[in-house]
Amino acid sequence: MAVYIMTNRPDGTLYIGMTSNLQHRVWQHRTHALPGFTDRYNLNRLVWYELHSEMRVAIQREKSLKRWRRAWKVSLIQENNPVWQDLWPEVAVG
Repeated sequence: MAVYIMTNRPDGTLYIGMTSNLQHRVWQHRTHALPGFTDRYNLNRLVWYELHSEMRVAIQREKSLKRWRRAWKVSLIQENNPVWQDLWPEVAVG
């Protein structure tokens, strides 16, 4: 299980999600395979993710992050990815 954050640019719109297959889910966002929020705002850059072994923990983490203030979310991204690099390449190779 993974909790992740997508954006379109540094300090752009943020989307927080949870999935059991991060590689496939990010591919869906990047190719606009599904209509919705990330498609509408062109959020195709994976800038943060966290892996969990239990679904219940991942769901709780996602819900928690969604309640955070934006500044806290930005800090979380910058702690691990200060240049807001697209992390898709490391996820895509598995």
